[in-house]
Amino acid sequence: MEPWILFTLLAAAFQTVRFMLQKVMSLGGLSATASSFARFAYAMPFAWAAATLWAGVAGLPAGLDPVFWLYAPLGALAQILATICVVAMFAHRSFAVGITLKKTEVLQTALVGWLILGETVSAAGLGAMVIGLIGVLLLSDTPGLAGRWWQRIGLRVALLGLASGLFFGLSGVGYRGAALAVGAEDPVSRAIFALAPVTLMQTLALGLWLRVRAPGTLTAVARWWPKGIWLGLTSVGGSFGWFAAFSLQNAAYVFAVGQVELIFSLAVSVLVFRERATLRELAGIAVLCASILALVLAI
Repeated sequence: MEPWILFTLLAAAFQTVRFMLQKVMSLGGLSATASSFARFAYAMPFAWAAATLWAGVAGLPAGLDPVFWLYAPLGALAQILATICVVAMFAHRSFAVGITLKKTEVLQTALVGWLILGETVSAAGLGAMVIGLIGVLLLSDTPGLAGRWWQRIGLRVALLGLASGLFFGLSGVGYRGAALAVGAEDPVSRAIFALAPVTLMQTLALGLWLRVRAPGTLTAVARWWPKGIWLGLTSVGGSFGWFAAFSLQNAAYVFAVGQVELIFSLAVSVLVFRERATLRELAGIAVLCASILALVLAI
C-alpha cells in the first residue's frame, strides 16, 4: 500500500474522533467558533512538542521556501472557516451526515488545486470522484420533506456543506503547498515542521477574534481542558496524517481516499450518539466506498 494512503487512513481515523469530541463540546454549550478554537488551541502545544522532539531526532529542515508564508496562512484561515462550518452543521443533521456533507471538498479541491497549483486529476480519478458525489447526494436526503434535494436538506445546511467543502479544499491545497515548501525530503519532517507554525497561526488568529468579539469565550474553552487534551492529541494526529499525505500526493486524491472517514463516522453516530442511519444513508455510504476503491485502482 502506498505511504500516502496509510497517512490518509491515519488522518481519517483521528479526525473522526476529533469531530466526535467537538460535537460533545458544542452540545455542552460552546459555540461553533469556540469549539473550533479549542481544536486549534489544545493542538498547538502538542504540535510544537512534536516538532521539538523530531528536530532532536532528524534535525531541523534546510529551510522554508518563501512561498510557505503564502500557502500556510491560506490553509490555516481556510481550515478555521471550514471547521466552524462543520461544527455548525452538527445542530442540523446527524453526526454521520454532517461529516458527509463536507465531502463536497473532493471535487472542489480538484478545481482549487488546478487553479492554484496547476495540478490535474486523471479522467478515471475524476469519474471516481463523481461517483463519490452521488453518494453525497444520497446521504443529503432528509425523508419526509417535500421539494428538491437541496430544499429537503435545508438551505442553511446546504450552504454550510458547500462552504465547508470549499474551505477544506482551499486548506488542503494550501497545506500541500506549505508542506512542499519545507526544506526536507521525508514526509514526516515536512508534515511536522509545517504543522507547528500553522497551529500557532490558527490559535493566535482565532483567539484574538474571540477575545475581541466574544469576551469570556477563552475562559469557557479553558474549563474544557480534560476533554481538550484529548481533542488536542487527536487534532495533531489527524493533521499530521493529512500534512504527510499532502506532501506525497495531489490533495484531491488524498481527500477522496479520506472519505473512508464516513465508515468511521457512521459507526460513531450509531454506537456513541445512538443515532439511526436510514437505508438511503447506508446506500450513500456504499456508493462512496465504491468510489474510494475505484479511485485507488485508477491512480
